[in-house]
Amino acid sequence: MNGATALPDGTVQPDGTPSSGGVPAQTGAGRSPAAAGPGAPLGRAMAAFTGRVLGRHQAAAVRIGFGLVWLAYLLREWPHRRMLYGDRSPWSAELADGLLADTGAFTVLPWFGGRLWFELVYHLAVLAALAVLLGWRTRASTVLFLVTVLSLQNRDVFLGDGGDNVVHLMAVYLVFTRCAEVWSLDAARARDGRAGVVLWVVLGAVLAVCQFGGFAGDSLTWTDKAFPYLGWSPLFWGLWAVAGPWWTLGRLRPDGEPRAVLDALATMVHNCAMLVIAVEVVLIYATAGWYKVQGSRWQDGTALYYPLHLDYFTPWPGLSALVGSALLPVFLISYGTVILQVAFPFTLLNRRVKNGLLAVMVLEHVGIAVVLGLPVFSLAMIAADAVFLPTGALLWVAARLRRMSGIGRVPAA
Repeated sequence: MNGATALPDGTVQPDGTPSSGGVPAQTGAGRSPAAAGPGAPLGRAMAAFTGRVLGRHQAAAVRIGFGLVWLAYLLREWPHRRMLYGDRSPWSAELADGLLADTGAFTVLPWFGGRLWFELVYHLAVLAALAVLLGWRTRASTVLFLVTVLSLQNRDVFLGDGGDNVVHLMAVYLVFTRCAEVWSLDAARARDGRAGVVLWVVLGAVLAVCQFGGFAGDSLTWTDKAFPYLGWSPLFWGLWAVAGPWWTLGRLRPDGEPRAVLDALATMVHNCAMLVIAVEVVLIYATAGWYKVQGSRWQDGTALYYPLHLDYFTPWPGLSALVGSALLPVFLISYGTVILQVAFPFTLLNRRVKNGLLAVMVLEHVGIAVVLGLPVFSLAMIAADAVFLPTGALLWVAARLRRMSGIGRVPAA
């Protein structure tokens, strides 16, 4: 998919933005007084918020990025999966159950226990990550992605390098986005056939068994003792219940008012979720930068020197020794990291400055992945940064990837 949208009049929008459908735009003289009044900008903003899927290319990039991050992590740790989350883990099932009883975190691993159930959940996580990456049945696969991410990460909360926290948060937010509008198998399908109904019925039956089977314990509850005082059951049942009318109205009355209302609600939820993702990224960088400002090692410019001399952060000892021996670059990188993170929220006021800073931060994360050996953290942050990337840059990268892979080429006669 290249993000272009064919319109009824035969024209094509390269960025997929809504068009007037061949109706000439109104000139300044033809506009109504209300459209030109002081409340016009607010009215246009509300119309865009309720009727336009904002940042759909960015949402697709975030979906692809985090699907790839989680899939790569699961495949990399596949030989060690039992030691990390299974029966061989130093953090035993008894210790995990005690912590879960205190925190109330969601996980399905304690439902049955045993190696067979663990293997099923782990490999289901691999399939869910692959489905999210490809954008296949995204409404269902993002929920399954959320369940498997929470189940494995909450089994042992002491694992991870910081990137796991970002994956944890984004797995929740992706459920509420329309992240398969472009660059997905869902977007490539002309229409949703009976397979969607079968999947909806099967998932409803599975959810009912989990809810009323008596083995879910406190994982699937309608209320919770902590804010927002709602358990996971309202979320899962609500998503399942909305999917049915959505499909039915799309088949029977695609142009009717009920379907339009559902589309508007879904669009508003998507736009809110994209705003939350953007705010989350800003908070990550801002809090990291201001915490660094308070650290003495960051103040004297030697913070980078110490991890370069720790075995845990030196996958390439020769490279780490070379970088660590250059005191001036270490000083500049340490100070530059703080400046970039503190300044990031303010650069959003200027598009060019923001885009330039994003390029520098992506390069910095690549350097962290290579030099410090933190690929999951770096890839997770790059995927999160995609929410701020300009649409033109994303379309350019997509076009280059298609050209390299040969997709969309017309075979010679």
